[in-house]
Amino acid sequence: MAVGRKEAFSIQLLQLVDAAMVWFAFWLASWFRIPVLEVLTRGESQMLELSTMSWVLYIVVPFTPLVLEFFRFYERPRTKPAFQSFSQLLKTLMVMALAIGMISIFAQLGGASRLILGIGGVLTVIVLMARDRAYQAYLRREALSDYAKERVVIAGSEEEIDQFLDEIDEETKGLWKIVARFDLSNTPVEELYTILKEGSVERVIFTARDTGFGKVAEGVEVCELQGVEACIVASFIRTQIARPAFDLVGNKPMLVLRSTPELSWELFLKDVIDRVGSLILILLSSPLWIIAIIGIRLSSPGAPVFFRQRRAGRYGKPFRMWKFRTMVPDAEAQLAKIKQEHGNHMEGPVFKLDRDPRVFAFGALLRRLSIDELPQLLNVASGNMSLVGPRPLPLYEVDAFEKSEHRRRLSVKPGITGEWQAGGRNKITSFEQWVAMDLKYIDNWSLWLDIKILLRTIPAVLFGRGAK
Repeated sequence: MAVGRKEAFSIQLLQLVDAAMVWFAFWLASWFRIPVLEVLTRGESQMLELSTMSWVLYIVVPFTPLVLEFFRFYERPRTKPAFQSFSQLLKTLMVMALAIGMISIFAQLGGASRLILGIGGVLTVIVLMARDRAYQAYLRREALSDYAKERVVIAGSEEEIDQFLDEIDEETKGLWKIVARFDLSNTPVEELYTILKEGSVERVIFTARDTGFGKVAEGVEVCELQGVEACIVASFIRTQIARPAFDLVGNKPMLVLRSTPELSWELFLKDVIDRVGSLILILLSSPLWIIAIIGIRLSSPGAPVFFRQRRAGRYGKPFRMWKFRTMVPDAEAQLAKIKQEHGNHMEGPVFKLDRDPRVFAFGALLRRLSIDELPQLLNVASGNMSLVGPRPLPLYEVDAFEKSEHRRRLSVKPGITGEWQAGGRNKITSFEQWVAMDLKYIDNWSLWLDIKILLRTIPAVLFGRGAK
């Protein structure tokens, strides 16, 4: 059965997890062997190292997931019944047992304890069955949450949309929250921009079999400018930014136009580095947290230590960003007055003032040392932000974007640092230049680029370049 890129990536990840669990099952079996033999031989057992039968591990660890895939163990993970999973595991166990037996006989490889093989086989079934059920429970829980579902717009005529949804399997549709059914033939394409913006849409599927080519091209352009993935059941369409690739949605072939980094192991590793790195940095920086909390309490008593504000995350999805409070308690209420009296040092919808009078003295020190940014590590650990990415902006600033292409900076996770911070913030006074740096980062993203930005951020923070 053919699968799409996202499904293939999930299967590969599960196979790696299953390979590790098979190794763990046999490692555990080598320890269980001792008490079992002591009962059977009345204490006259001998320790057998797992390394003496390493050739067995070289077979069962990498090939068990492949045999499981042959028996379709990884298909329909959200709806597959437990009995079917158990049956597939038993078939795999029999195939692996047969393979080990034949290799042992014909290659004359010894050192394999039958007791370890037996216990290891049983434990393999137990741990893989437990992993399968736990993963299914996770998927079902995610399917019940509208927030976790992929937000999708289906575009085309009403007849085409109905036909497309009838042909897509329930497993796939269960992962979607259909934000809108957009009639591409009779509705102005401009309205699609509003739907994508207000609905925090992640993907638009064009089912335009009979719709005019020009209409489809205009819809794709709207998606391209905002960094939203476009899937087209149509012929090839030229793009300037988005990279075309063929994929499957359910069982339907699609031409996908992506203007953001494609799902890959490199992107997965970025997420792992974000989660693990943020937790390590929180532990290492904990003395600075204590100093900041005490300093804020003494310098500006009677108000919260932390500042929380709703910011625009990936695709504009709102989240609460955390910072140490560096301004007076009523700073938000004074914003309009400050703009009127002091102006704005940043051209465009973003507000920036070098010497903002709302910042109290200790808060200015926290800003100069970038200590006020540390609580954002909590956002990184929770998955709302990344260590590197475009800065998350307040919702009211995002709503004030004058150009639709500005929203393409929302097509990736926002970050604590980026080209703007690493290069010296106060040298940039144009929002257009800021956006251009963000879009250049998105178009040229690689894990090595993230590492270079992090390395450049360290001296920028230590020497306080651009921080006020």
